[in-house]
Amino acid sequence: MSVNSTGTGSAPCRFAHYFVVCGIDTETGLEPDELAGENLDQSPLKRTFKSKVLAHYPENVEWNPFDQDAVNMLCMPKGLSFRTQRDQRDPEFHSFLITREDGSRTYGFVHTFFEEVTSPQICAAMQTLHQMHHAEHATTPCPSSSSSSSSSSSSSSMDSLASSVDEADSSSSSAPSPSQAPSGGGGRPCGTCCSGTAYDASRDTLYVSKAMCLITPMPFMHACRRFLAQMHRAVSAQQPPPLPLESYVHNVLYEVPLPPPGRSLKFHGVYEPIVCQRPGLSELPLADFPLGDAFQLLGVENLVQLFTCVLLEMQILLYSQDYQRLMVVAESITTLLFPFQWQHVYVPILPASLLHFLDAPVPYLMGLQSKDGADRSKLELPQEANLCFVDIDNHTIELPEDFPQFPNKTELIQELTDVMLRFGLSPEGRNSPLTPSTTTTSTTTTSTSRTSSSPSVGRKTAVLKELVDDSRNGNLGREDMAVLELLQGNPTLERLQALAKRTGVTVGRLEALRGRVRDVEADGGETGGGGSGRRSAEDEQELRCAKLNVQLREVFASRFATMFADYEAFVIQSAPDLESWLTNREQMHNFDKASFLSDQPEPYLPFLSHFIETQMFATFIDNKIMSQWEHKELNLRVFDGRIEKARLFNVRAPSLRSSCYQRCTILEESAQAIEQRLMKIDHTAIHPHLLDMKIGQGKYQQGFFPKLQADVLASGPTNNKWSSRTATSQRRQDRHRHHNEHLGLDNDLKEKYMQEARVLGKNLRQPKLSDLSPAVIAQTNWKFVEGLLKECRLKTKRMLVEKMGREAVELGHGEANITGLEENTLIASLCDLLERIWSHGLQVKQGKSALWSHLLHYQSREEKQNLLADSPGSNSPERRKSDSGLGLTTLRVSVIQDMRHIQGMSEIKTDVGRARAWIRLSLEKKLLSQHLKQLLCNQALTKKLYKRYAFLRCEEEKEQFLFHLLSLNTVDYFCFTSVFTTIMIPYRAVIIPIKKLSNAMTTSNPWVCVAGEMGDSGVMQIPKNVLEMTFDSAFRPHTHITALFKCQNLGKLTTVQLGHDNSGLLAKWLVDCVMVRNEITGHTYKFPCGRWLGKGVDDGSLERVLIGEIQVPCGDDDAGRGSRTPPMLRSPSQPRRISITSLSGRATKPTSAQIQEGIGEAVNNIIKHFHKPEKERGSLTLLLCGENGLVGALEQFFHHGFKTARLFQKSIFVWDFVEKAVEYMESADQMGDLQQTAEPLGLTCETFCRYANAINNSPRNIGKDGKFQLLVCLGARDRLLPEWLPLLVECPVITRMYEETAMLRDRTAVNSLIGVLETLHHFAITLETSLVKGIDL
Repeated sequence: MSVNSTGTGSAPCRFAHYFVVCGIDTETGLEPDELAGENLDQSPLKRTFKSKVLAHYPENVEWNPFDQDAVNMLCMPKGLSFRTQRDQRDPEFHSFLITREDGSRTYGFVHTFFEEVTSPQICAAMQTLHQMHHAEHATTPCPSSSSSSSSSSSSSSMDSLASSVDEADSSSSSAPSPSQAPSGGGGRPCGTCCSGTAYDASRDTLYVSKAMCLITPMPFMHACRRFLAQMHRAVSAQQPPPLPLESYVHNVLYEVPLPPPGRSLKFHGVYEPIVCQRPGLSELPLADFPLGDAFQLLGVENLVQLFTCVLLEMQILLYSQDYQRLMVVAESITTLLFPFQWQHVYVPILPASLLHFLDAPVPYLMGLQSKDGADRSKLELPQEANLCFVDIDNHTIELPEDFPQFPNKTELIQELTDVMLRFGLSPEGRNSPLTPSTTTTSTTTTSTSRTSSSPSVGRKTAVLKELVDDSRNGNLGREDMAVLELLQGNPTLERLQALAKRTGVTVGRLEALRGRVRDVEADGGETGGGGSGRRSAEDEQELRCAKLNVQLREVFASRFATMFADYEAFVIQSAPDLESWLTNREQMHNFDKASFLSDQPEPYLPFLSHFIETQMFATFIDNKIMSQWEHKELNLRVFDGRIEKARLFNVRAPSLRSSCYQRCTILEESAQAIEQRLMKIDHTAIHPHLLDMKIGQGKYQQGFFPKLQADVLASGPTNNKWSSRTATSQRRQDRHRHHNEHLGLDNDLKEKYMQEARVLGKNLRQPKLSDLSPAVIAQTNWKFVEGLLKECRLKTKRMLVEKMGREAVELGHGEANITGLEENTLIASLCDLLERIWSHGLQVKQGKSALWSHLLHYQSREEKQNLLADSPGSNSPERRKSDSGLGLTTLRVSVIQDMRHIQGMSEIKTDVGRARAWIRLSLEKKLLSQHLKQLLCNQALTKKLYKRYAFLRCEEEKEQFLFHLLSLNTVDYFCFTSVFTTIMIPYRAVIIPIKKLSNAMTTSNPWVCVAGEMGDSGVMQIPKNVLEMTFDSAFRPHTHITALFKCQNLGKLTTVQLGHDNSGLLAKWLVDCVMVRNEITGHTYKFPCGRWLGKGVDDGSLERVLIGEIQVPCGDDDAGRGSRTPPMLRSPSQPRRISITSLSGRATKPTSAQIQEGIGEAVNNIIKHFHKPEKERGSLTLLLCGENGLVGALEQFFHHGFKTARLFQKSIFVWDFVEKAVEYMESADQMGDLQQTAEPLGLTCETFCRYANAINNSPRNIGKDGKFQLLVCLGARDRLLPEWLPLLVECPVITRMYEETAMLRDRTAVNSLIGVLETLHHFAITLETSLVKGIDL
């Protein structure tokens, strides 16, 4: 049988599975713990020694086998701790969990205390070690204990205010570090006195740590803590406990059941009753760890940022001296993920022997104990590019770069802050808060402090006063609140308080009175059973903690319910049955991501686009699909129920697109449910009772935990009403499960499919603690290598499918749906994957980015060997060779050249940023695979930097990895150009004259202005006659003008303005085209011209606006075929029209049907442009003025039936017709002919004349065709074209300039054109500045 993660399924309903005792084995003696690292230079009292499981009861549990090594390692993560009578010896508490391979969890709760060492051999061995240490370090001064201590409030989160004061008062540090004396208990290590570093067996008493542990299927932290504390109190008290300890252990193991869902249960510890409760089936799952602690340790804002990192499955490393803090923060964060679940490596307490797991190139959530006074900068982590580092003790958090914020983060923080303030807690990360779980110190601590602290009440009062005055201390609000509650809840104390105010009684006495009242209440609880009497302060605090927990969790659950209220509508359920779904899981799309994102408010998109790519979201959707064939997973069932309930009550934002924040409405209701359960006990377990033990067993010796009688704890009773009920329900569940298995798949087959289906890391969720042999470590690393390769294959496939979507549409493969946002998310996750691959198996970590570090080593070696000019590949010409015949020199392809480009970008400040920029640049240039192959060709360097098991040294996997990256060359990315918008980029512009006419020279002063989607370069003068000569493939010489300029990133280039000032003798210039190349990315744009620039030639233009299109590289035929440019940037298939007059002379003129089809196509393309998401639209200028654009189509319409092109040897243009029409309208207006016309028509005439005159009066010399282009663009922008056409048709000039058959004189054709142009009125057309510059309307 296997236990599921909540312990409700097939596991028998026992509250606890094991009771464990760990400590020193007197037979084997002192064994140094090599796995924890060498610490021979430390005092022997501070060294790490091996602990051992001394006993566990029962021997084994069938459904939860006992893992001795793992339990020992986690009960005492730092091994045994030694103290003398001079040292602090307060008990500690911490918890841990073990995640099994099937994902189920077992929780452990540990109470560590100190026991006197009675073995003479151990004492003698310790003294010998001390003498040897003293001889070696005789001259070394002893460091002051205060130098390594922090304030008393900085790490004593597990103690009450009284014990904090005691510690502050003691001569040793109250916050001793684990490295001083590796404690198996909580995080506070010993604080050895400076003068007492020596140990003398004849003079000193030696103490050693011992741990009691309860292992349970569910996280009942408060109940286990109280039970263990009472057990310790029984051992340390002067009077023996009422019953032998075996009775209490037997009771908790065999006679206390798990409370049923929605019920509370009371069972009995040694002295006091203990209550625990379990949420109902429609409530949030059980979470007993104090969330308030986590929020106070980190602060609300930091915790929300950490929560976001966990949601995005980054690598999370928690860092603290205190084991319980590590556990509380880890469990709090994973609890808040509801309804999602962390799917990767989860080790809240990472034992020293498992530090190599920080090398895991997968997402993880791990907790690492900090050493005393250890500097964060000295902590060497294998990879930090995607790491979220959480320093709990210093309340700080280091976030990865490129980090999207959680939706409505500000409002969420405010709501959480309000909840905290209602409970009297500070929402800011403060020094070691006294939290609900920690103010209620174990009974042992209070009982010992009761005996030792009463003489020092005055001293304690003084320290208390200092603490009150210390504004930095975060404890006070809560402690004052607790005092207030205590006083308000007790009429006697209330009267005393009033009396104190009048008579001036000191705080110390009030403190002592309060302590006595607590004692009385505790005694009353012992004698009266605590049944109907007043609840103790500890119970009240526990209730308060539970209410705070559930309210904080409800706030997060409410956010997810709002954000994913309609997720079901986007789940794709395509498989007919479970078997076929599991078989084809990887090939299937389970969730319509693009449609889901298009339905979300804009501010949510950066976060959601990342989140829906995570494993936890994929698993959530998988569970949803599988729920149609199987029982719903618990979290899913609760979440779906909440969404359904919200629909019924219509608690939804009015619009899906609204990003308006909705506060949680059920905070009070959820807190009341818990309060009712804890106030009204539903079930009471059997009381502890005498067992059938032989006389003389169960001996008691104060201060020593006895060896328990294993025979009476080996098995439990068989006649319990709850155990028989459990057995019956268990048999029923088993029958049901077997029935389902027969109906469905074979369970092994299903498990195999599920393992395959979960993309990565499911089988790596938990390192196996019990076996650390080299073979096992090698096997684990091999799994990492396989996982990385699989992840690479899936990521590149996803990027290809999504990116090729648009082109696939043209081939009839469904709908294109990638968005710019989604593309950016996929590329960011590829950057993250490459960082994880490069950080796997590093010999020595250098810098935060392993990839950039490798590149720098490569650059250094290449430059040292002066091989840059000779190395194969470094000088190989780029594939974009087609431009070399057009005057552009070939760009070199080189890893180092691209590195230099990135190093020259002052905007990027970090190594991680440089590595990501380099990846984006290589991807945009289609060189990523080639560059990485070149980098890895230097095998000597790879061997120097990486261990043998590293991914980059597995030859076959490395080849496959590079092949997967090579497949990305089949699509075009602009992921560098579109992201680094503010960098300075060098461009090379080459102006190429028409070769046949040899008109390369001009005496005038040429200028050029290049514009793109992000701006323009400004007008740049080109020095006269800067001629360059190149040779084409037939060795024919060609001259051209080249200009190099540097300006801020222009994005994708759209237009070039080219002109000259018409000075000198040779002022006429026939330009074939202009080529512009981005010298960093290598993208080359061609701006066709084919026209004269000069007065008295062509249309008399001195400047032209040229429309550019990117050139597809064609040096490599295969690459040219595979690398399709996005449609809006595709190169023209034919040269640009020369002029409207030359068209008229051609033999084949377009027919009226072809012209109408061309206009329809041009208008259609503009409409499609506006129906795309804004970030994907591309260049509107191209659709208006480019090849097959609206201007060209209307030129053909106006040219149809145009009368003889040459009258008296002078060229006539369409603009001539426009000017004559304007002239006629203005003269008719002066004569009054237009006054009789309808008013709208008169206004239209005036507007038309105003626009035409503004274009004519422009200071620019753009020529007649340029002016017509401008008129069409302005008319389209201002929605005037359909109004202007009837004016031109009615104008008498038309009969002189157009044939009878002209389309402009055909009423049907004109009305049809007006109808088509009116469809553009729905869209806001914006014109580029380069088109409308100088026009004053």
